[in-house]
Amino acid sequence: MADGIEIGFGPLEQSGQGPGGSGDLVVFVGDDLSLGSAAREALGASGADLVARAAASEKFKGRALSALTLPAPSGVGADRLVVVGLGSEKDRAKTDWPALGGFTAGKVAGRTARVVLDWPGTTVTATQAGEFALGARLRTYAFDRYKTKKKPDADDKSVTALTLMLADHGAAAREGEGARSLSDGVILARDLVNEPPNVLFPAEFARRASELAKLGVEIEVLEPARMRELGMGALLAVAQGSAREPRIVIMRWNGGPAAEPPVALIGKGVVFDSGGVSIKPGGGMEDMKGDMGGAAAVVGALHALAARKARCNVVGAIGIVENMPDGGSYRPSDILTSMSGQTIEVINTDAEGRLVLADVITHVIRSTKPKALVDLATLTGAIIVALGQDIAGMFSNDDTLAGNIHAAGEATGEKVWRMPLIPAYDKAIDSKFADMKNTGGRHGGAATAASFIKRYVEDVPWAHLDIAGVAMSSNASEINRSWGAGWGVRLLDRLIRDHYEAR
Repeated sequence: MADGIEIGFGPLEQSGQGPGGSGDLVVFVGDDLSLGSAAREALGASGADLVARAAASEKFKGRALSALTLPAPSGVGADRLVVVGLGSEKDRAKTDWPALGGFTAGKVAGRTARVVLDWPGTTVTATQAGEFALGARLRTYAFDRYKTKKKPDADDKSVTALTLMLADHGAAAREGEGARSLSDGVILARDLVNEPPNVLFPAEFARRASELAKLGVEIEVLEPARMRELGMGALLAVAQGSAREPRIVIMRWNGGPAAEPPVALIGKGVVFDSGGVSIKPGGGMEDMKGDMGGAAAVVGALHALAARKARCNVVGAIGIVENMPDGGSYRPSDILTSMSGQTIEVINTDAEGRLVLADVITHVIRSTKPKALVDLATLTGAIIVALGQDIAGMFSNDDTLAGNIHAAGEATGEKVWRMPLIPAYDKAIDSKFADMKNTGGRHGGAATAASFIKRYVEDVPWAHLDIAGVAMSSNASEINRSWGAGWGVRLLDRLIRDHYEAR
């Protein structure tokens, strides 16, 4: 069981063989209300007529992601029949399998159900069943560990138990294990984003990331003394106003050839962002516990990759700080020296994430010489203004990498939109007193922030994902009802699976 759900797999021909009078039977229909042969057999001779009559009574049209619930026919071995709509033939041809799994799990939440993956014109594959299971797992996630009023363990109705019935159930069970690994990575990321900042301070975040060692991930934790030795003046400046000391965690998954350069994944991990001396308005500041969504995604992705023994080398690195105001805080007009040697004039202490990323990126490039680098950061409110809360902004110096990330986003539903990087944006961060400023002003704020990061990536193929709109408080979906979305884990896993993993 994982987070309130158990998922098993069974042969299609046993769809109707459940314990009498308990649980649900789930079948699927298109807009013509036709049942698949296994569903018809499971329901018995009168089943199709029952569905048709109930649909007419309830004005159920079989539209995609709609449902009809009614008492099960006698002899079926269930107490409820749940009919899930798939829509038109065109809709069925582009079925979003995780969304279908999530929707279905939502309709039988807290119950036991046999799910008959069978309808006319379709043979559900093991891969599709695995994606269905992934969506079901993600839908049932809830972060309630700090609620004191919970249901008693005895006869706990919060557990959803699904048996997915399909022809290739053996292969589907193997795909289901992969879905479990991936969902566990997403859930880990969600947990991290949802945690309060008095619990998930930098040292505790580093400890939790270090638990990936149990999966074979090599862990290195850099503490402030080592950061000072390395000359990480940008990251240390952000942290100096907090009583909580910063950490950097380097996570190495060595699943490929020893001599193969790794793919680098870098995450911004600001566990709470008050804005520092340039303090944020009070309204909504509580959301700034999620300003470490990029770091959470990197940890979740490394978990998913290690759990499925990915055949590639990946290094994940997260810079973990708290940005607070006190007498020791860094100030507007301070000039910092980053690990790269480049100097930075501080214009706004609330433009802190790019300072953290600058030193972590420099360290990773120098120490691992990656073949490609992707950073994820809840970096700017400007990207939310531009793209809303369904799509992340992508900036890149490499068309191939950008295209691969876009394709991974389309495949997983974690969509990105490429934004421009032009010389004018870079010029906007030039400083009169140092090599650069840490902000280029209000206009084009997401692009000037990306231009700042670009000055640290040297000639490595690089993409920056600004996930401020999608990592936290994003729009609910069929696979997510959580404040913290765990966004990016599935995208990164798919990117590496499709383009960097040994075949």
